[in-house]
Amino acid sequence: MPSVSFTSNLNRHLDCPPRAAAGATVSEVLQAVFHDNPRLRGYILDEQGRLRQHVVVFVGGQAISDREGLTDSVEEEQDIFVMQALSGG
Repeated sequence: MPSVSFTSNLNRHLDCPPRAAAGATVSEVLQAVFHDNPRLRGYILDEQGRLRQHVVVFVGGQAISDREGLTDSVEEEQDIFVMQALSGG
């Protein structure tokens, strides 16, 4: 099962420890995570289900290419890392 981890910045706002989640695409894996942590969805996805502008998802160390449909495939033992960029001055 894929393993999903979140940056410490997201963990500051919500409790989202690393966890295993089933799915063949990024969307399916994230939906499994959101099922157990529904508040996390709003930090990661916008109202249309696309990645928020300052969020990047890496699968196996590579940034995903489909930020709208999240259809990038995920293999059984791949690591998924969700990162929220920080900005400010």
